[in-house]
Amino acid sequence: MARIDRIAEPWGTRTPYGPGEEWPVRVDSHLAEGVTEDDVERWVPSASILHSNGDGLDVAVADGRIVGVRGRAEDRVNHGRLGPKDLYGWQANASPDRLTRPLVREDGRLVPTSWDDAMRRVVDRARDLLDEQGASALGFYTSGQLFLEEYYTLGVVAHAGIGTNHVDGNTRLCTATAAAALKESFGCDGQPGSYTDVDHADVVALFGHNMAETQSVLWTRVLDRLAGPNPPAVVCVDPRPTPVARAATVHLAPRPGTNVALMNGILHEILERGWVDHDYVDRHTVGLEELTRGLADYPVDVVARICDVRADDLREAARVLGTAERLLSTVLQGFYQSHQATAAAVQVNNLHLLRGMLGRPGCGVLQMNGQPTAENTRECGADGDLAGFRNWSNPAHVEELARVWNVDPMRIPHYSPPTHAMQMFRYAEEGSLRLLWVQATNPAVSLPELARIRSVLTQDRLFLVVQDLFLTETAQLADVVLPAATWAEKTGTFTNADRTVHLSEKAVEPPGEARADLDVFLDFAERMDLRDEDGGPLVTWHDAESAFEAWKECSRGRPCDYSGLTYDLLRGAGGIQWPCDAEHPDGTERLYADGRFFAHPDVCESYGRDLVTGAPFDRTDYAAANPEGRALLRAAEYVPPHDLPTEEHPLQLVTGRTLYHFHTRTKTGRAPQLQEAAPEVWVEVSEHDAVVHGLVEGDVAEVRTRSGSVRARVRVSGIRPGVVFVPFHYGYWDTPGGHEPEEHGRAANELTPTDWDPVSKQPIFKTATAALRKVADGGGTASPAPTTTASAPLAPGVPPTRGGRGATADETVPATGDRSAP
Repeated sequence: MARIDRIAEPWGTRTPYGPGEEWPVRVDSHLAEGVTEDDVERWVPSASILHSNGDGLDVAVADGRIVGVRGRAEDRVNHGRLGPKDLYGWQANASPDRLTRPLVREDGRLVPTSWDDAMRRVVDRARDLLDEQGASALGFYTSGQLFLEEYYTLGVVAHAGIGTNHVDGNTRLCTATAAAALKESFGCDGQPGSYTDVDHADVVALFGHNMAETQSVLWTRVLDRLAGPNPPAVVCVDPRPTPVARAATVHLAPRPGTNVALMNGILHEILERGWVDHDYVDRHTVGLEELTRGLADYPVDVVARICDVRADDLREAARVLGTAERLLSTVLQGFYQSHQATAAAVQVNNLHLLRGMLGRPGCGVLQMNGQPTAENTRECGADGDLAGFRNWSNPAHVEELARVWNVDPMRIPHYSPPTHAMQMFRYAEEGSLRLLWVQATNPAVSLPELARIRSVLTQDRLFLVVQDLFLTETAQLADVVLPAATWAEKTGTFTNADRTVHLSEKAVEPPGEARADLDVFLDFAERMDLRDEDGGPLVTWHDAESAFEAWKECSRGRPCDYSGLTYDLLRGAGGIQWPCDAEHPDGTERLYADGRFFAHPDVCESYGRDLVTGAPFDRTDYAAANPEGRALLRAAEYVPPHDLPTEEHPLQLVTGRTLYHFHTRTKTGRAPQLQEAAPEVWVEVSEHDAVVHGLVEGDVAEVRTRSGSVRARVRVSGIRPGVVFVPFHYGYWDTPGGHEPEEHGRAANELTPTDWDPVSKQPIFKTATAALRKVADGGGTASPAPTTTASAPLAPGVPPTRGGRGATADETVPATGDRSAP
């Protein structure tokens, strides 16, 4: 057993392995200071929630409280490893500022009340609005951090009970494009690949995906392959010099907003060189002629000028991708939150279809998620889509869902597309959406153009309900605040980015009067007296397991089929991948292994959209183009961003994440090791731009856009010249301002505009133009957020440091072949 500082060494020690070998076990653990394994009374199985990787872990319990975590050696996802947020983030559960009683607004102040009073106020307001205006007055804005059973219940209540189309989640901000791109290429959501593809791939390509910081355990798997025999080549597309970029065989740092042009240039070169599996394309796809025509205008030399990258680097990237024998690609926010998001992500799917790189070991694409349960939000219809990946434009799908729920099909809103989050907030701004119920998310920090969002949320005519763990910036603005239980305080399932389902068992009681989100939704449904077609209760389940059984029936026969899963089965397994049914009782490692897709007009989740304008296609158009349900090769024209650099705003702003925090730091900011590792916001600039603006490391600079301004300390790095980076995690809950800036902003979304992708409706956080100026001399002192001593600094230019107090964790590498936990 080795003790490692996992803040300074976030990926731990290497356990090298070669292609086709099983990833060796390494069990990571961390216990509270002064606690030993002998003190632990029981280990409760669960999985991690502060990212989308789904690392299997056990929760250590002593004296009725969580005292640590340990990776699960037998889990297919992580083989025992845990990342920094897994090891330390659990401490937020016991933070002394947890919400423990409901709060209601009286005379402008939030005051404690009973659950009965709080729920009565919510129900009375909901009923009044339904009588006065109808279902369009109510909206639900949820999360990517609840459990499957809770999303499904919310979806049934909102769609079949209330009848509102205004249902979405904060997954709209991070992975709506993943779902949209999968629908456009394969007819349906659902990740084709598997994490085990890392074990076999000879090329790993990361498109706008800083895996090292967003899914650190998955990056550990890649690092172990890179340290072993016959390592894969790595292709990285990112304007920043991330750890992924430094490990890359080829690193492309294009101008922000040019991802479609970049991908078109790569695909043009692959077609021109003949690196195409024509047999696969002929048998399993449609659209090659259209794609070929669409790529004709994007030869490498033209694209190199558009993207401002070297033509030779583009050709080398195309060669590596085009000659790979086993290609794994991952995509995340660098594409999803950028201009032409869906169009760019679809081109990655095109790459795999052209190369025939799907459904085989090492051959897969992962349109990644950012949150632990984002996949469940989409499966269960809590993102506005219909449950079970059903097509809201297909009357047969609506009728099937109505039979499952025992309601008239007309009670399920399908008269128009689901209302996406940005449109919901616009409706609230205009006054037609008058009750907004927010669960487990913090839009007062995470949405773009925060000054506008604050003005929307503080309107007297909007009744705001917030269900959360803490008095977040959003909760401070609410009319009713409901204290929620969180992970390890309730039981439920959740599904990670490669379709692996885990069961998370309740380990401890929630604090005070906090309740599981499922219990809150069940209480609301009962108080609203929601009924089915026969006059019985609409919601027929009463706890997590019975809700899961109801969901299984809803998913039966659909692409995301859970019908073969049970709680008992999940208790005995290290995660199981859907679809899991009678035909696949052990789950399904990869989709589309047989070249058959969920794309038939009778089956598909969507008939698709124009990738440039977002205009929807109807069934007639879709069926004419794809009558047999093949995968679709989709062309997309590059269109320059709306906001281009000017003399007044000469730089381009990109926002993003740091390894040590998650979303708006609601949990990670309350975990001492994580908060000490990255205590404050910073602005990252290139050496060139630092010289131009008279900046040195540690100075305070102001970033200003058309939307607002932020002040932060400077980090100088190898980021692409002309680009500035600001992490988006930092809000105001731990400042005197509380929910808004007292004087100068520090939330990155003070800077971002209200703009979204025409297909996925995902907001664009990575193409705003900005100005930069020095505000104060930092004396050359480095920004206080530390970096890692592993391989290279996380932020070049900042000296490596050790972690904070209590940052060590144990690593145990069992003897060869021993997969049991110590």
